[in-house]
Amino acid sequence: MAVKIHPVADRVVVKPAAKEEITRSGLVIPDTAKEKPQEGIVIAVGRGKLLDNGKRAEMEVKEGDRVLYAKYGGTEFKQDGEEYLVLRESDILAVLSDEK
Repeated sequence: MAVKIHPVADRVVVKPAAKEEITRSGLVIPDTAKEKPQEGIVIAVGRGKLLDNGKRAEMEVKEGDRVLYAKYGGTEFKQDGEEYLVLRESDILAVLSDEK
């Protein structure tokens, strides 16, 4: 995915995961009734927060991480018909993994 956006400081660009539009019983859920997704894939990462001593804090997430983020955090935007979200790293609650 070639996103033409470069987040600054401690910001992260996330592509929200698509949610099911049809329930298991076959009911179609309209967009107005859907909950906002809280999971997505990190597409781009900023350089890190600038600290008082002039150094940058290392980012804990990296491109390709599957993350869980705060429900109402970030700023939504569209680019080339795709929806993205710009979050502060502090709005990311966890990195999800498939490991057991």
